[in-house]
Amino acid sequence: MDVVEGFWVRVSTPLPQLPTAVLVGALVAAGAVVLAPALWRPARTVVTIAHEGAHGLVALAAGRRLSGIRLHSDTSGLTVSAGRPTGPGMVLTCAAGYTGPALFGLGAAALLAAGHAVGLLWALLGLLALLLVQIRNWYGLWAVLATGAVVLAVTGWLPPSGQAAFAAAGTWFLLLAAPKTVLELQRARRRRAAPDSDADQLARLTRLPAVLWVGFFLLVDVGALLLGGWWLLG
Repeated sequence: MDVVEGFWVRVSTPLPQLPTAVLVGALVAAGAVVLAPALWRPARTVVTIAHEGAHGLVALAAGRRLSGIRLHSDTSGLTVSAGRPTGPGMVLTCAAGYTGPALFGLGAAALLAAGHAVGLLWALLGLLALLLVQIRNWYGLWAVLATGAVVLAVTGWLPPSGQAAFAAAGTWFLLLAAPKTVLELQRARRRRAAPDSDADQLARLTRLPAVLWVGFFLLVDVGALLLGGWWLLG
């Protein structure tokens, strides 16, 4: 009980606010990863994990049965769920992918602004553990385990201030990366390289134009970036 109590105190105790210089430094570092092609390519797998994880969480919340998640080395992914092929549950599940990383980032920004950086990292480990049991291919297994190992190392080896700085960089990364993936989606759609994208599936489900769904994704992601940035820096 003492161990559990000590762990809970460690996770739930608010930390002092990070200095603005550290938050701005984390923003610059995250922006460099998003903008540099050599860094973006491997880091994009983290966005795919959040994307497919959001599909899975919303599918379960909508009463669908989750059959498995696959992550691929080209940074694409696939979440399979069973249930009605149409209706609100399917629409929400499809819409969750491109908005999920931004909303995860917004939630992380709220926790950081409240001083709960350590709790944020442990919550992330819990979500990765839940995702792990749904992974159905070797690359996906490796990607989730590697991401979890990095977060676990940070929680075990860095002091609370270092954990907070890492959490800030990860939060900025999700907030900045989410809109970029939507722009990549639209570029692929213009080349007719993504006929079964989330936006096109939503168009078939709702009879609203796919480009309208792309605009919705972008609106949510940019809104989350602006609000999350205000919480962190305002």
